[in-house]
Amino acid sequence: MNELLIKIEHLKHSCMQKEIQKRIQEFKQVDTHSVEELFKEVTFCILTANFNAERCIQIHGTLHHCFCTDTKDTLAKKLKAHGYRFPNTRAAYIKESIVHKDKLPIIVQKLEGDERRAWLVNNIKGLGQKEASHFLRNIGCDQYAIIDSHILDILERYRFIQRPKTLTAKKYRKIEANLQELATQTQLTLAELDLYLWYLETGKILK
Repeated sequence: MNELLIKIEHLKHSCMQKEIQKRIQEFKQVDTHSVEELFKEVTFCILTANFNAERCIQIHGTLHHCFCTDTKDTLAKKLKAHGYRFPNTRAAYIKESIVHKDKLPIIVQKLEGDERRAWLVNNIKGLGQKEASHFLRNIGCDQYAIIDSHILDILERYRFIQRPKTLTAKKYRKIEANLQELATQTQLTLAELDLYLWYLETGKILK
């Protein structure tokens, strides 16, 4: 058995299993009919791109209440004051995403699979394949892989993939299929597998 599979199986029988299941249940408790809750998660995922996850959680927790009310310039200044890396670009993305805010429950409820993710990528600036998948996982959808640098690192190290120079949408889906095979072998959903891999790579369980 591959060493990575052995490590995942070991974690599944450790105290971390309860922690991961607890986090999965938190994701599933998000009210997918709530415009406010869904928009909150969208803005979180806009901020996470190429930025430290723990710092993002802190900054988003402090500022998310003013995303709809602040002007773009005011929001950018607040993000910069809190040490956010891309204040101007992400403030613009957040303000532009407001026009789609009321559509989010419909998109989540009516669309499925790649069609659902594609709508997010095509309509909300700042959401690529990874960020859209992150959003969907954070609202309780199990069938999407969040392929960030940590996941690429661990998959390459254990020879599950050859790391691509650029992660196009086509390559993203191919690696997602590889992750689905790994999830099947370990009897996990993609959402659960992501948390196990993230923990193995970072020692942390975040959102």
